[in-house]
Amino acid sequence: MYNRRRFIKDIAIGSAMALAGGFPYESLAGERIRKLTILHTNDVHSRLEPFPEDGGKFAGMGGVAARSALINHIRQQERHVLLFDAGDMWQGTPFFNMYKGEPEFRAMSAMGYDACTMGNHDFDAGIDGFAMQLMHVHFPVTVSNYDFSGTSLEGKTHRYKILKKNGLRIGVFGLGIELEGLVAASAYGKTKYQEPLASAKEVSEYLKKRQRCDLVICLSHLGYEYASHKISDKIIAKETEYIDLIIGGHTHTFLDQPEIIKNKIGKETIINQVGWGGIKLGRIDFEFSSKKSSKLFNAQSVIATKQTIG
Repeated sequence: MYNRRRFIKDIAIGSAMALAGGFPYESLAGERIRKLTILHTNDVHSRLEPFPEDGGKFAGMGGVAARSALINHIRQQERHVLLFDAGDMWQGTPFFNMYKGEPEFRAMSAMGYDACTMGNHDFDAGIDGFAMQLMHVHFPVTVSNYDFSGTSLEGKTHRYKILKKNGLRIGVFGLGIELEGLVAASAYGKTKYQEPLASAKEVSEYLKKRQRCDLVICLSHLGYEYASHKISDKIIAKETEYIDLIIGGHTHTFLDQPEIIKNKIGKETIINQVGWGGIKLGRIDFEFSSKKSSKLFNAQSVIATKQTIG
């Protein structure tokens, strides 16, 4: 199997203009190459403005304006781009306290997100509050292991979505963390939590084998890894067969580069997570040959600051 590791680059921290030079990759002679760019965030926590210029570790970083400019710049350079979020879009600044998620969802819709999953803090306005704010969402919310039957979210989320880009079928599904003990029972109400590994196996196999997806992406709010046996992205990667990429959240893990895990049948699953607060935008580029086999050929994580927008 083609070794993806050779294509992973060191983390790139710089301006959007640094991205303008493009990403060299190896062509496969005599074959049509299809390119796909995946952008992603996680645990933004209502950080609509940059971190204050107070001399702190993240001073001046993040914010919707810088991230939006960076995303738009990449879209100008690349024709086939998908943008995802792995949950905890809400809670952490006065914007959420005042407006209960509306500006966060309006901003994400304006930036053209293609899908997201739910984190535990996305229940902080209650299940009814989340359902109400969906009027501002122009992209699907996907979570395969929460059963919302009998709640205001029934029929308003998706177990999976299939997106089409550049002649490719991209299967996307979400996994949410166990809510009991983490979220007030009154906030998640009648939501039924289902074991995420079983959901991941079922949905990923369906997407790959029945729906013939060329790439299967899991948007996970389970967390990167734990010292205990608590279910995590690394366990999902190791114990499944059909997931190509896990975009993670919850543990606020700043991965210097994506981690590649051998799955249950010895194939490679990529895991990435870009911390929290909208500080970084993750980017993973794939190429597909005429036979549609995916090849990771570049991975970067770019800090969003005022400097990235000139």
